[in-house]
Amino acid sequence: MDIDLRGFGMDPATMAAIASMFDFADDLDSDKPHPPSKAYVRDAKAMRNTPADIIEYPNSYQFIVDMPGLKPDQIKVHVEDSNVLVVSGERRREKEEGVKYVRMERRVGKLLKKFILPENANVDAISAVNQDGVLKVMVEKLPPPEPKKPKTIEVKVGSPSEEGASDGKGAGVQVDK
Repeated sequence: MDIDLRGFGMDPATMAAIASMFDFADDLDSDKPHPPSKAYVRDAKAMRNTPADIIEYPNSYQFIVDMPGLKPDQIKVHVEDSNVLVVSGERRREKEEGVKYVRMERRVGKLLKKFILPENANVDAISAVNQDGVLKVMVEKLPPPEPKKPKTIEVKVGSPSEEGASDGKGAGVQVDK
């Protein structure tokens, strides 16, 4: 049912915008998949465009992330969900009065990288150093667990009359705990 509201000062473009808002509300109630949020798309793009290397040493892991043009106070390194290392920052273009860019090829915007840490990563021993636009994050490894030593149980020789003989036919075996 379309109502013509042009007589009330509503042009067709405004009415189409209002109608699309109502259609959007109907879509929220349906079981259809929803498009990803703008923040999700921005973060996915930032993760894809932020280059990184991972190196494993005998006692640590090193995460090397390019963070061009950022100072150490503009970079954030933290661990979330107890095993995800997150490196982020944002590079912004400086605004100058009366300046016109002829070409803009250098990347600006959010820089982001997430790494799932291995089980042997010591999240309490993480350090980060930024030098010449390259961030190096060192994560120490936990020492390997010591193998359990076998428990020795002493077997004693006893007579049938001692405690532990169930029916009096055999020697009892006593186990020390």
